[in-house]
Amino acid sequence: MFDKKFFLTVGYSGLSPKASGTVGSFVSLILALVLLKFISITTLFLVSILITVISIKYINQYELEQNQHDSKEIVIDELVGMWITLSIANCTSTNYTIAFVSFVCFRFFDIYKPSIIGFIDQKVQGGWGVMGDDMLAGFFAGLSTNFIIYILNF
Repeated sequence: MFDKKFFLTVGYSGLSPKASGTVGSFVSLILALVLLKFISITTLFLVSILITVISIKYINQYELEQNQHDSKEIVIDELVGMWITLSIANCTSTNYTIAFVSFVCFRFFDIYKPSIIGFIDQKVQGGWGVMGDDMLAGFFAGLSTNFIIYILNF
């Protein structure tokens, strides 16, 4: 049987009493590094898109049940955002520098929500709102990671 809460909280990591988004992002990073031993970065990206589509449906249901938008315990959006960041940064299972910079950049964009990220967070309701801001945060974090890595290698 499918456990919706286990899925939406990324193995219950979203139930952390403090910094559930950071904990969920870190767990998602570790999961990605393990998966990248067996799958390509392109497959990780495609899986993140599939998870997004599935998540939107379950988030909509969960929000109706809980009568709350974007509950802090839902961290599947952090997983998708983190995996998009890693995909754009072309991370490998053994490149811990890219993994670390990706994590820091993603957390920056996810916490501060500059520009359109904050707009989506505030204005878009339901599963699309929950997932959309983190997908964009992942996109911008991936670009930022590439820039930082380029500067570090220059």
